[in-house]
Amino acid sequence: MLENPRSPRVRAVAKLAKKAARVESGLFLLEGPQAVAEALTFRPQLVIELFATPSALERYGEIADAAAAADVEVEFVTEEVLDSMADTVTPQGFIAVCRQFPTAVKDVFAAGPKLVAILEEVRDPGNAGTIVRAADAAGADAVIFTGRTVDLYNPKVVRSSTGSIFHLPVAIGAELEDVLVRARAAGLTVLAADVKGDDLLAARNDGVLAGPTAWLFGNEARGLPAEQLELADRVVTVPIYGHAESMNLATAASVCLYESAFAQRSAHHG
Repeated sequence: MLENPRSPRVRAVAKLAKKAARVESGLFLLEGPQAVAEALTFRPQLVIELFATPSALERYGEIADAAAAADVEVEFVTEEVLDSMADTVTPQGFIAVCRQFPTAVKDVFAAGPKLVAILEEVRDPGNAGTIVRAADAAGADAVIFTGRTVDLYNPKVVRSSTGSIFHLPVAIGAELEDVLVRARAAGLTVLAADVKGDDLLAARNDGVLAGPTAWLFGNEARGLPAEQLELADRVVTVPIYGHAESMNLATAASVCLYESAFAQRSAHHG
């Protein structure tokens, strides 16, 4: 049982909340039963260390079973130690240290994807993680974080994805221009989501959404600059029918990804 919250081991785990430590170590922090369960189920080989309070492990017997099946040892810690390791105020009894596992951009497009989300300078970790989750839910083939987007392994991004980072390929660090060249070479239409675009309904009616698509989402405050909008095949906006001043980026991205998912499935089954 780890009991000293100031021990070097505990401090090493806590440091992973900082980007410098993640870059240096190639590791990242995973918090809470949901995320830990997803990692053990889908990518158990990535779990380096798993810490839990005895009461949490008793409460979540399925995590104990999954850890045993994956041959991952559970180390017991006190609540105080867990709080010292965690980035959140309430880690809910579990923390894991995992290896980072980004996918190469070239591998994303070599797999013949039909639906991809590209994030350019998305700075809010909650938005980035929620878009990964929405892409996963909509059946997208991959998500790409360009170099100016928040770090995929930021604890808030990981939390907001609720385990979805373990379900689909996520590439990081590429330059947008290179990503779009590769997307087109793989036969995808590039649709940029921006308030200055055509109505999404018009794109749907034109049949644009039924084909292989790469959706491009920009910065929360500024959107996409003119030179990047010009790189897209079409610029599309999610219309606001009520009185809302604007729409949160992750919400708009979810609508766009699901519209594509519906259109592609209708075309396939029709």
